[in-house]
Amino acid sequence: MRLLMAGVSAPSHIYPSLAVLAELVRRGHEVTYVVGERHRALVEPTGATVVGHETIMPIGEEPWPEDPGAAMRVFLDEAIAVLPHITRLEPADAVLYDIGGFAGHVAAHRWGVPAVQLSPASVAWEGYEDDMAEFYDTLKASDSGKAYFATLRGWLDENDVALDNEAFLGKPAACVVLIPRALQPNADRVSDRYVFAGPAIDESRKQGWTPPPGEQPLVYVSFGTAYTDRADLYETFANELGDDHRVVIATGKVDPATLPDTVSAARTQPQLDVLEHADVFITHAGMGGASEALWYGVPVVAAPQAVDQFANAATLEAIGAGVQLGETPVREAVAAARACAPRARGLQAEVRREGGVDTAADAVGRLARG
Repeated sequence: MRLLMAGVSAPSHIYPSLAVLAELVRRGHEVTYVVGERHRALVEPTGATVVGHETIMPIGEEPWPEDPGAAMRVFLDEAIAVLPHITRLEPADAVLYDIGGFAGHVAAHRWGVPAVQLSPASVAWEGYEDDMAEFYDTLKASDSGKAYFATLRGWLDENDVALDNEAFLGKPAACVVLIPRALQPNADRVSDRYVFAGPAIDESRKQGWTPPPGEQPLVYVSFGTAYTDRADLYETFANELGDDHRVVIATGKVDPATLPDTVSAARTQPQLDVLEHADVFITHAGMGGASEALWYGVPVVAAPQAVDQFANAATLEAIGAGVQLGETPVREAVAAARACAPRARGLQAEVRREGGVDTAADAVGRLARG
């Protein structure tokens, strides 16, 4: 089967589905992945054919708009620019698309082929529109919101997509959800036509890393790829924990040389390897990191920075997988997280039963046939 994947040019959207695409290639499917050229190297190891393009998605220290309508417009403007790159290709038998990969959804309509969303985030549930009415009413009344929805409507009309805006943005006809059900809000109200595969862990990302020597608890600190400019927190973690914990920190934008030599600090760390050995994960609670923590059964100290991280942090605490940092002293928070270890291991077993890569690939193969 010829499959086309329309991604979003941001690592947090790319990583969750890479192992699924690699498995689809292994099963004999022909996969083409359309994504920003700067992320070609992330995708090529899957065996997919990469079609690169220029992208306006922020990267590194580039700021995101704080206004919700303006932030949503970045994804829409990207999709509008990407669609011609897709439609000039030979039509695929089915289109896979990221939750923000709107161009893939439109291309599937134009080609008249099945579309399957691969969601790296939570999905809409029955009653979502009512639950979120206040937010969307405020958004639609704002200047940026009005411009966003008008632009979306015009683009859909140009491409003969008859769905209304809410239907296009909301509940896809077919979806494979690449997060644990435990992190899905109102999971009992999500349509049973959606397949929860859980995190699709990409074993090829492992590097054979070994932990620092010693018997002290290992604390891993990472704030993902975008929210890493937190020298203040890294220094606090190093000073408070460095003497009697093995502390491994991914510093991102911060020069690791500024931290004490009592910790193991580098701009990037092999996260999957580290989590296999970690006793506690101090995280911004992005969906990718939160899902990987559950997969490896590592309790968390959540220090959310923006967007969905606050909801993820609250959910992790509510299900007993860890605690939120808040105003709690770091040592107390780490000790409280370690006390959650038995529950974290129970959740690990639950998450792994969802199936991960194999469940996701099986679902794609079935749903892509319509």
